[in-house]
Amino acid sequence: MCDAALPISLDAWLARLEAAHPVGIELGLERVAEVARRMGLLEVPIAGRVITVAGTNGKGSTVAMLEALARAHGLSTAAYTSPHLLRYNERLRLDGKEADDATLIDGFAAVERARLAGEPVSLTYFEVGTLGALHAIARQPPDLAILEVGLGGRLDAVNVIDPDVAVVTTVARDHAAFLGDDLEGIGREKAGILRTGRPAVLGSTTLPGSVRAVAGELGARVVALGEAFRRQGDGEGWRWAGQGGAGESLTLAGLPDPGLPLDNAATALQALALTGLPLDPDACHRALARVELPGRMQWLGRWCLDVGHNPHAAAYLAERLLARPCTGRTIGLLGMLGDKDADGVIAALAPAVDAWVPVGLAGERARTADDLAEHLVARGEAIWHRAASPAEGAAWLAARLAPEDRVLVCGSFFTVGEVLAWWQSSAQTEAGETAIEGAP
Repeated sequence: MCDAALPISLDAWLARLEAAHPVGIELGLERVAEVARRMGLLEVPIAGRVITVAGTNGKGSTVAMLEALARAHGLSTAAYTSPHLLRYNERLRLDGKEADDATLIDGFAAVERARLAGEPVSLTYFEVGTLGALHAIARQPPDLAILEVGLGGRLDAVNVIDPDVAVVTTVARDHAAFLGDDLEGIGREKAGILRTGRPAVLGSTTLPGSVRAVAGELGARVVALGEAFRRQGDGEGWRWAGQGGAGESLTLAGLPDPGLPLDNAATALQALALTGLPLDPDACHRALARVELPGRMQWLGRWCLDVGHNPHAAAYLAERLLARPCTGRTIGLLGMLGDKDADGVIAALAPAVDAWVPVGLAGERARTADDLAEHLVARGEAIWHRAASPAEGAAWLAARLAPEDRVLVCGSFFTVGEVLAWWQSSAQTEAGETAIEGAP
């Protein structure tokens, strides 16, 4: 196919990718590896060092803190994550900035040429996006590339690249249709990113035994939370103790609260230290004090936005909310996909939520507000309102909140993304009305 026949805009490319493959998720590395080989991505390292992050929860937080820490130390970086909240460009950050449309389009075109450069290879939306991002990273290899696994680990497209350090944050039940419900089996899939003789950073003290078993089978160097590295304290002034690439002892004290899970912060520090980078205390303090991650315990006034969509993430979220009491009511604006554990999420959040606004989501995996309401009613939960969409639910709530109330928006990336877009649109509208009112 000549380049003249390829889309020229990012929106056109994304529409093409969404329609091109009949299956949204198709696990397996054979097709991706073949196209990566044709693209030359397997011939030389795509970066000076590569850290791959897998896990059920905590991946995004760990990647964000790794990126912030590396940049504070003066390293050039690339970070690939998924999914996105508002713009596809969020998925690839180069030196802390979202990739522009031209960079993404160039990557998509490179993948398309490669997949047709022999026997045509069928790729999913995620696989094309991953290979396109790897192409962009490899064109100007950074000091550090941080790659977030999209689903599972062993068969995920990201796993076509060998990491220098592999991280497994947590293992919990999610994506049951693809990974099953057995935690040992899920752990084995997540551990598929580990490599022989290379560090395996285990970022939870409750990982199933299968993760460590895979590390043992491979001869990977296990560096586990609570053993090789630890954190002490909560909030401001916490302390980290770990080890460097040669096994030397390292400590950092008086660290700032990043507003993200401290186990993930400790894991990020440990993973970065294992790349051989000497950790500078001042740089670590600056990075953790400034790190931001939209959609993870993100406070916009009295509104808290969090993409948590499984019971494990919901339990952490409830714990954080209960530790930050308010004088009014906490209203949960909840929107979830149909293949997620609604009962488990509701049960975990219920101690921290006084009333609910279930909202519907669009798409083939959608769950309606009425469906969610049935789950809430079955638990005896109070329902304020049902809305067809997150934006509609947010607008309804905004007009009825008391000054002391707060809102928790959660259940899906789609829920948070739509409310975040509504919030930004509302803020722009208010700014415009204020400007008009103040005009002479």
